[in-house]
Amino acid sequence: MRKLFFKSFLVLVLSIQITYAQKPQKPNSAEIYNQIQKLNFLGTVLYIAAHPDDENTRLISYMANDIHARTGYLSLTRGDGGQNLIGPQLRELLGVIRTQELLEARKIDGGEQFFSRANDFGYSKNPEETLQIWDKEKVLADLVWTIRKFQPDVIINRFDHRSPGTTHGHHTSSAMLSVEGFDLANNSASFPEQLLYVQPWQPKRVFFNTSWWFYGSKEKFDAANKSNLVAIPTGVYYPTLGKSNQEIAALSRSSHKSQGFGSTGSRGEDTEYLEFLKGEPLKDKSSLFEGIDTSWNRVKGGKPIGELITVIANQYDFKNPSASVPNLVKAYTMIQALDENHWKTVKSEEIKKIIAACSGLYLEAVSNSQEATPGSVVKLNLEAINRSSVAMQLASVTTLPEQKTTVLNTDLKNNTLQNNTLDLQLPQSINYTQPYWLKEKGTVGLYTVEDQKNIGIPDIIREAKVIFNVKISGIEIPFERTIVYKYNDDVKGEMYNFLDIVPEVTTTIQDKVLLFPNTKPKYVGVTVKAGKNDLKGDLKLDLPKDWKVSPQSISFQLDKKGMEQTVYFEVTPPTQMSEIIGKSIATIDGVPFDKEQININYDHITKQQILKTSEVKCIRFDLKTNEEKIAYIMGAGDEVPKSLTQMGYKVTILKPEEITPERLDTFDVVMTGVRAYNTIDALANKQDILFDFVKGGKTMIVQYNTNRDLITTKIAPYSLTISSDRVTEENAEVRFLAPNHPALNYPNTITQNDFKGWKQEQGLYYPKEFDKAFTPIISSNDKGESAKEGALLIAPYGKGNYIYTGLSLFRELPEGVPGAYKLLSNMISIKPSVSIPNQKMKP
Repeated sequence: MRKLFFKSFLVLVLSIQITYAQKPQKPNSAEIYNQIQKLNFLGTVLYIAAHPDDENTRLISYMANDIHARTGYLSLTRGDGGQNLIGPQLRELLGVIRTQELLEARKIDGGEQFFSRANDFGYSKNPEETLQIWDKEKVLADLVWTIRKFQPDVIINRFDHRSPGTTHGHHTSSAMLSVEGFDLANNSASFPEQLLYVQPWQPKRVFFNTSWWFYGSKEKFDAANKSNLVAIPTGVYYPTLGKSNQEIAALSRSSHKSQGFGSTGSRGEDTEYLEFLKGEPLKDKSSLFEGIDTSWNRVKGGKPIGELITVIANQYDFKNPSASVPNLVKAYTMIQALDENHWKTVKSEEIKKIIAACSGLYLEAVSNSQEATPGSVVKLNLEAINRSSVAMQLASVTTLPEQKTTVLNTDLKNNTLQNNTLDLQLPQSINYTQPYWLKEKGTVGLYTVEDQKNIGIPDIIREAKVIFNVKISGIEIPFERTIVYKYNDDVKGEMYNFLDIVPEVTTTIQDKVLLFPNTKPKYVGVTVKAGKNDLKGDLKLDLPKDWKVSPQSISFQLDKKGMEQTVYFEVTPPTQMSEIIGKSIATIDGVPFDKEQININYDHITKQQILKTSEVKCIRFDLKTNEEKIAYIMGAGDEVPKSLTQMGYKVTILKPEEITPERLDTFDVVMTGVRAYNTIDALANKQDILFDFVKGGKTMIVQYNTNRDLITTKIAPYSLTISSDRVTEENAEVRFLAPNHPALNYPNTITQNDFKGWKQEQGLYYPKEFDKAFTPIISSNDKGESAKEGALLIAPYGKGNYIYTGLSLFRELPEGVPGAYKLLSNMISIKPSVSIPNQKMKP
């Protein structure tokens, strides 16, 4: 036996990932004017729904850009339970992606983003289940916290609180909590612990954003009595921006790329409808803010500020925005003199952005490295340039979190670049860069966030910043900038990332699930990565005592930051069945490090670093497989091929253009990835070849697809219609309709116990109507519903078998659910022309 654990290799990571943080916004003259108009409007709208992509971007854009209201979207969840069309990330990693997509959407439509601690645990059919799993009181507290902090005058719900069971349970719950929170937010007896940081707040009114969808059809909606509805004319055109409201909304909605929500912009008249629910009714329905003073008069001492901003807007020179700077600085000083805290804080940030934009003031703090460790020194290059004739001086800079101020007193002359270098000493106590809601272990329905002040903050909390203290007209104004790392890509040009704080060392176990069908040992690869130079330490794979690991530890040496070393441990399982979690731990100078660094890199969002405990699930169980060769056709993205490899199969990823009779002849099984028939257009022209493959005596396994946007209706050799049927209760009782079928008996015997311990759901988008050639193998249902028989359908075709399954194998396999592996092995091993007595056939 080869002693692979003695063998290691070093890799110095030299390539740079082609990803970037959002580049600094540089608004044009028309956009600056729009910001000045918004500066003079003191009204707030909060839109509330359950998930990323639930929001109505047309209404958000209209409120932000036409009404100029401060507009927020509270998504109770981060969308962790959805599917991913752009990659294999699921659960909390998908939630990180969808969080960033929402932030990109708000940059486009002008809104702000908030969340609660609620975890999107998957599809829920009723709000009772949702609120129980979420922990209703805590999510309600988060909603009340957002109302008190954001202080909306108007709340708009995406969903109807009066119709439980007609839509996703999360949807109805979001509306139910909103209606309840509307009354509680102004009650000081409700969630009094929040009052250390915020004050009670009473919104004026709450609406339901209805549409034809809630009426069942456009025809029914057109015929409905709309006397109780407020019509909002959202089909406006913004000539200074050169876009219609719908075009802006479409760009915003298209940010939801992981959900495939690309949207085409439209033009012309358009109307949104709001149904009044609670609060003070509207009298003439001309404005949602009726009876609310949205001028500066609502703030004590604010009237002269409003008058000055009106003058600034009226005198605004589109060709020379810097002419507004003196009056803007004057308005800034007047805002600083206010006693009122809420609008003072909000408008101070708004006006600082406008001053910088009008003067072409560009301020940037760039790190010489994209990653740094706690306690290290980061070398910074500071850039400051004033591109206007307004006299300015860079008085000083303050580095955070060390709170060190460096006096500069440098004149910022018109269009003269000023560069300064500075060392930032990071404290040893600085937090690693990661989504704060993932730092502590949560529950199925709720993330853990210990600090009340952090609840609702949408993004990663970054501590490394520089404050540029700039004097304009004798007034010192602080401009805060988060430290970035940037570089030039030969194709894409200037690229941005933020500075990430990383552990001194991270470890990654190469396989997240290890299957042991017998007592034979396996080699486990662990990669160690240096977060700084000159690292020496020891690595161990920590498993329970009845699992043997050899050697006990392996020494490593990493000379340069970013260098990686991969080592191998031999793991021998116990004789008895066992399911355990192992952990890799690197120790440096007596200090243990057990985190894995996961970087999510997509061009449309900011690069994200997630730090999770570096773990592997080891399963010793009786799994029988044969030696079939499998061709896997990827769909929307999943990790099933990795699981197949773990099972011992030889797997080849086959591109659609490679699907030819000659190429397929070398395989025993063809398997399509999740949503392949929703996302891979080329498959429409390959069906005859695939069906001939089956006809010749082979097996084809098709995983779930949605019933929308199918690239062909002929996804099977017989008639098969996908429905929206699903079983969301992952431990729902499973009944065997064809107990003698090979799918339940060979090479593994499947029992009800094999459907225990499934994650999130049993399956989704089951076929409801199918040809009698199909044999339904199992049946199950959620409580109170009829039996669903389309989870696993098998039909002989020619000499082979065609299998369609809506079972969520793409979730269960990466989670290491033994029963899912056994069932999939049986599907792969199925042989044609088998007698199946006592089976129940679908007419």
